[in-house]
Order: sequence, then structure tokens, then C-alpha cells
Amino acid sequence: MTDTATPSTTAWWRHAAIYQIYVRSFADADGDGTGDLAGVRDRLPYLSQLGVDALWFTPWYTSPMADGGYDVADYRDIDPRFGTLAEAEALIAEAHTHGLRVLVDLVPNHCSDQHPWFRQALADGPGSPLRDRFWFVPGRGANGELPPNDWQSYFGGAAWTRVTEPDGTPGPWYLHMFAPEQPDLNWEHRDVRAEFEDILHFWLRKGVDGFRIDVAHGLAKKPGLPDVGPDPDLTDLPYQDCDDVHEIYREWRKILDSYDGERTFVGEVWLPTPDQFARYLRPDELHSAFNFEFLCCAWDAGALRDVIKGTLAAHLPVGAPPTWVLSNHDTIRHVTRYGREDTSFEMGDKRLSDPSDPVLGRRRARAAALLTMALPGGVYVYQGDELGLPEVQDIPDALIQDPTFARSLGTDRGRDGCRVPLPWTGATASLGFSPDGASAAPWLPQPADWAAMSVEAQLDDPESVLTLYREALALRRARLVGLPETLALADAGADTVCFDRPGGFRCLVNIGAEAVTVPAGAHVLLSSGPLARDADGLRVPADTCVWLDMNGTSGARR
Repeated sequence: MTDTATPSTTAWWRHAAIYQIYVRSFADADGDGTGDLAGVRDRLPYLSQLGVDALWFTPWYTSPMADGGYDVADYRDIDPRFGTLAEAEALIAEAHTHGLRVLVDLVPNHCSDQHPWFRQALADGPGSPLRDRFWFVPGRGANGELPPNDWQSYFGGAAWTRVTEPDGTPGPWYLHMFAPEQPDLNWEHRDVRAEFEDILHFWLRKGVDGFRIDVAHGLAKKPGLPDVGPDPDLTDLPYQDCDDVHEIYREWRKILDSYDGERTFVGEVWLPTPDQFARYLRPDELHSAFNFEFLCCAWDAGALRDVIKGTLAAHLPVGAPPTWVLSNHDTIRHVTRYGREDTSFEMGDKRLSDPSDPVLGRRRARAAALLTMALPGGVYVYQGDELGLPEVQDIPDALIQDPTFARSLGTDRGRDGCRVPLPWTGATASLGFSPDGASAAPWLPQPADWAAMSVEAQLDDPESVLTLYREALALRRARLVGLPETLALADAGADTVCFDRPGGFRCLVNIGAEAVTVPAGAHVLLSSGPLARDADGLRVPADTCVWLDMNGTSGARR
């Protein structure tokens, strides 16, 4: 059986390995406990040697940090915690000298309540035309004391907050699909559209190679802002995937295509059906979008095969490349997820207290890494994935900063567990995240046992997760990049995921309990763990992935 996607082109973004940098937790150069752009610049050689093609930066803009930077107060400047605009320009240029492209996060669904537009809209009082840039709506009830509709925030609680006017009287309500500090912008307003078109030009002129679009499916809202109701149709919610959003991206695509250098858009698109998802990837809209169905999939052979087939089928009609991702700054790290009894994931996952076997989780995570890098299309690596870092599950309540924790009254511990600062060495109090003698501790506490998982500890270890990533990314670039975006599923047993790519490349993942035999004559290019040999030949143990040359012409050390 063969699944076919659109043939590969030379465009870099169709097959890129993109590394996600959560700036606050990557590397701290000035010792204040918060990661910064200077820290990233110091680590550019590491990123280049890792073998990725591009860097995606989560929001680095001026922000009160009510939601980790996704509450933007100024889209054209850098938050002072991270550095300066001049440092961002230098970072973009230096990344390019290392052969690394740069994508920045664009947050168009909402801004910060400290953004000048929102502050002025509040200050001007009732009837201000500036309020039309947002969703200021009268409340229901006799005195407007009830929210305008029944929409709920993604972070918990009502999606509406009532305004207190400058004279102290209660006013209308404003919409915030996330935290109250993140008012939704009204994309029906011409000022909003013009502003973001100018923001695109601003960063493109600075040399960025593209944008990751936050909540890409959420900008447009249904006219009249109708209630969701008690039994909503998840394919037809009034606050997401409304038709007008596609007009926005068609206009943006014209802007991006007017610049040279193959600039690109990648969308954060969480939608329930493949058909809805694919519409964002039509040739005149976004270039690619995150494959959340794959990220959420359980460690199960049948489920993974179905997701791979479904992904390729969804992308085929629109000619877009698929993407493959295991973790990001919003999800439980997959080392921990794969060590649980239930290995699936969904947004708002509250099972952080569920037990997880770290040895099992790391073995499966190594196999999953090779699986993602063998598939046609692009692949994303979240910082720390290459070190095999687990979710930190015991951050003290007093130190949790994710707004979902407070808004859920502590029932959802939020996303800080995947945002803990990286360990670079094992020799300092901050594990090399901050310089020796730093004035402040890292903004989130690091587990002591992370010293053994630091970059320094893994760099020269031939069996480390870091070494596996470096070898896999190098082999992927040499062997798989540029191949047609096709694969042919092969039958190696019900508990396996096995497929062939052109040129004799085969990826085989054994998810079952019984070892699987490597086909006679095949040479091992790379494996996620040790292989065994018996009378039947070379054997792939449980929860192990192997890359094979079926032509029998080349081997590797594993």
C-alpha cells in the first residue's frame, strides 16, 4: 500500500528540521535567571552542530508576561528581559552565518491588556471608536451584569471580563479567549488588518525567514457572536475556523511572496477534521501547519499508522508538506507521556500526577524521534527533546506562573513543567543555564538529576540522546532530504510501523513486546537502541526504531 504526498521541491521549508526556542528557558547570559537573546547567540554553534535547519523563537516582544510572552504589548520591539531590538537584528544575521534560518512567533488573535491600543480604548471611555478594534460588547441581564454569550476561555472560566469605566461605573464586557490580560482583536476592523500587515513587513525587512502563527484558526468570529450552546458541534464553533480567516491569510501570503528567499508561514491549527485543517494549506494561504494529531497519538502501532496515512492524505490535495512534532511549549514532554499507561495527549491534559516510567518513556522517545525524522516533510524539535528531558511534575505551587493554574483553581497545573530552563553543564547551581555567580536563580527550578542529562554530559557519549539526534539529523539531511514526499507502508507485523522511502531506505519501529527480525541483506544505518542477534538474525527489541538500507550497500556503527 502506498501513500503519496505532493513531490518534494527545492523549497527549504518543505523538508526542514526546525528547532523551537523558548527564549526564557534556553540560555541566560546576564545572570538574571531569565533566558535572553545574548544566551541564544552564545549557543548558535551548538544549534548549528546539532544539525537543524532553522530556529523558531516563541514571542520575544515587549510583554508583561501574563502568558509567557503571548500577551504582546509591542510587536515591534524586544522585551527588555530578553535584550534589545539591535540584539535581535544581530541574532538574525549571526544565525544566517551559521546556516540557520529564523522564524518568529506572530500572535494575531489577541494582544496584551497593556498594549497602547487597549489602554487608550479603556481610558477614552464609552463610545470610543478605538474600542471597535476589540470585542467590547454590552452584557446580558437587566443591568448588563451577565456575559454577552456563553463562550469559555481556553484557560478556564468565562471568555469575558467586564470593564470598569473611568468614572467607576460598570461598562461593557470584552472578549478574551485566553487570559483576561489577552483581549481578542477584532479582525473585522481595518486598523487591525493594516497593523498586522505592517508588522509582517517590519520583521521581514529585519531578515526573518518566516512566521509561526499563533492560534491561526481563531482570528475570525461568527457574526453576532452566537452562543455555543449545551451540545456544540465541534466542527462549527463560533470562535474558530470561520471562513473570513482565509481571506486574511491570502492577503498575508501576497506580502510574504513579495520578498525573496523562500519565506514561510507555519500555522498553529487545532481543528477536529482533516478537511478543515487542509483549507489553511491551500497554495495561496499558509505553507504548512503543525500536525497535532500526530503529537497527540498514543504509542500504538495501529494508531500511528492511521495518523501517518491520514496526514499524507490530508496534505495531498493542497500540495503542502506534512510536519511531524512530538512536543512543544504547550504540551507534556513526550518522555513523560510515553512512560505512562495512557500515552495519548490532549490539550488541557490534567494527568501530570499520573505515574510515568522514565526508562520506558525515554526508550520510546528515542524510537519516536527516529520515526519522526524518517517521515516525509518537515520535523520540529522542541528545546530539550534532544536531551531526552522529562516533564517536571513537582514545581511548587508558589512558583507556577502559567495562568491556567490560577484560572482552573489549581486543577490544571499548566505548562510550566515543559518550560524549565535547560541544563548545559552539571557543574553549577543553574546547570550552566546562567553564568557562574549569577545574581538570580533560574525562573523555574531545575531538578538536581538533570545534571546527568546536560549537554556537557551527553556531548561525547556515543549512546546519549543528544548523540542520537545529531546522528539522525545528519543522516536525514544526507539521505532523506530532497526525496519525493512519498512512502510505502510495509507489513512487518501488527505491532510495527514500517515503511519504505525511495532509494532503498526503510524505517521499522517495533512497538510490540516481541522482537522483530531485520530482513536478510539489509544494513543498519541507525537504531534508537541496542539490537540483538539470534539464530534468526538481527532482531529489533520492543520500543525500538531502526533505519535500514534495503539495498545492502552501506552500514553504520549501530
